Amino acid sequence: MSTAHITGLLVTVVVMMMGVLGSLIPVLPGIPVVFVAALIHRIIFGAAGASTPVLVLMGGLMLLSLALDAIGTLVGARKLGATWRGMVGASVGALVGLFFIPFGLIFGPFIGAVLGELAGGRENNDAFKAGAGAVLGLFLGALGKFLCGVIMIVLFLASVITRRESPSLEPSQLAHAYHHYTPETHHSAPMRGSQ
Repeated sequence: MSTAHITGLLVTVVVMMMGVLGSLIPVLPGIPVVFVAALIHRIIFGAAGASTPVLVLMGGLMLLSLALDAIGTLVGARKLGATWRGMVGASVGALVGLFFIPFGLIFGPFIGAVLGELAGGRENNDAFKAGAGAVLGLFLGALGKFLCGVIMIVLFLASVITRRESPSLEPSQLAHAYHHYTPETHHSAPMRGSQ
């Protein structure tokens, strides 16, 4: 593997890991970053990148992560009676909490969710309960995205490493080789003893 390929692979994996970590934070497009990184790597390095079936599978996992995020958020919110105000408040609280790591990421979503519910006119007890539901929903959604992201990185690395060890021709390369093949280019070695 050349220096350019190693550098490209390392940069791609670092970007993917940042995307996976970003999936734990509401609103940030973490998992799509993982897929786009794999796609760009394939465009730049061609056959040395992830195979087409793996890219398709990664695209499916990206869509699945978005679905899990929506389902997890909905389940967690409805479990404890959170409204859309609580969910918005939790998301804003998580973003603000980034500036107060690590405690901001822990308490930010909850405080934001409670304030959102209180702004909607709910009583204190209901607001705290709904705030907990909003945070639970965000956690479930983030967990689903995180797991999908990890699987995507593993698939990408396995595909790239396997293709480097056992290089195979892409369909376009096979077609190119076929069109340039002529019988005259294929010569069999003469048999010994033949005149």
